[in-house]
Amino acid sequence: MAEKRDYYEVLEVPKTASAEEIKKAYRKKAIQYHPDKNPGDKEAEEKFKEAAEAYEVLSDPQKRQRYDQFGMAGMQGMGGFSGGGMSMEDIFTHFGDIFQGAGFDLGDIGEMFMGGGRSRGPRQRRGSDLRGRVTLTLEEIATGCEKKIKVRRLVECKDCHGTGSADGQTETCPTCKGSGRVTRAQRGIFGMMQMQTECETCGGEGRIIKNKCPKCGGQGVVRSEDVITVTIPAGVMGGMQLTVPGKGNAAPYGGVPGDLLVMIEEQEHKDFVRQESDLIYNLLLDMPTAILGGQVQIPTLTGDVKITVTPGTQPGKVLRMRGKGLPRIDQYGRRYGEGDLLINVGVYIPEHLDKEERKLIEKLQDSPNIVPGSADKKNFFRNLFGI
Repeated sequence: MAEKRDYYEVLEVPKTASAEEIKKAYRKKAIQYHPDKNPGDKEAEEKFKEAAEAYEVLSDPQKRQRYDQFGMAGMQGMGGFSGGGMSMEDIFTHFGDIFQGAGFDLGDIGEMFMGGGRSRGPRQRRGSDLRGRVTLTLEEIATGCEKKIKVRRLVECKDCHGTGSADGQTETCPTCKGSGRVTRAQRGIFGMMQMQTECETCGGEGRIIKNKCPKCGGQGVVRSEDVITVTIPAGVMGGMQLTVPGKGNAAPYGGVPGDLLVMIEEQEHKDFVRQESDLIYNLLLDMPTAILGGQVQIPTLTGDVKITVTPGTQPGKVLRMRGKGLPRIDQYGRRYGEGDLLINVGVYIPEHLDKEERKLIEKLQDSPNIVPGSADKKNFFRNLFGI
């Protein structure tokens, strides 16, 4: 699989570009590589898709922030292009309105350059996306799991099977003759142009319902409360967004349903701090164990284990238990190993001593093995602070 290019490079904008600059850059690329302007050109089609993918990420503040921080690796599980790619029809559905501010849409761009355009039929609607969130423990993230989310969403009306018609009958729109669009002439910067716009009579559907379904009011959809099962892959991170295709709102008149977008939240763990796929555990040793060595019990995500502390273990030392962290996943969600459990060692210095304890410590105070030398001092601060 070819490595993806940097999204800023694709749109030819700096990383400091504003949202409007990114939108203008994408509009320029979309016009340059639009299929109607480059019929049969596979390379132009790929560049058209590449520009749409870059815009899909950089136009979303959350996705852009994650991309800026983690690059392509941060796009895993975010949905959209970064979650597996979209077809040309998906691009027109999602971004076809980007040119509306300039008075034309993607289909009209083709007409401007080619004198024609894509053959259009009645518009196929797409249902809106829904958003939800799930909170996961590190144990659930380590193994992956299933979560159920209760959502209120629009579903297909069973009485009319999504047609919106009580008797299943519809009539062809007399204004657009079933195409869903009408052609009008408009003077623009290139002179008079033939522009296609949505038919106002039928709302772009190409048909008219005379006998509307009483249950859904002719919309073909009704509101329902559903429980959706979401499969959570192992290794996800807080802030990631998973896409459950087709589980958003149903579209009127049998269109394409939207998606359910699930935001991942991590529950704070009582023992561990997460650092990507590694886990950090802070171990506080008592002085006798740090000096004499011994065995201590350490928690892991799969149960407690015992480790051996060597005599003379210094504060700041980091012990590593390989493979006891979280699953490592690449930018495509593929698992390629496990992270580690990093144990930060600290030594507890008692603040209060009774008389007997004080006497014992005082006896050791002048012992040559207790007083640090210059080499010990240098190694101690290097291990503890890296200096």
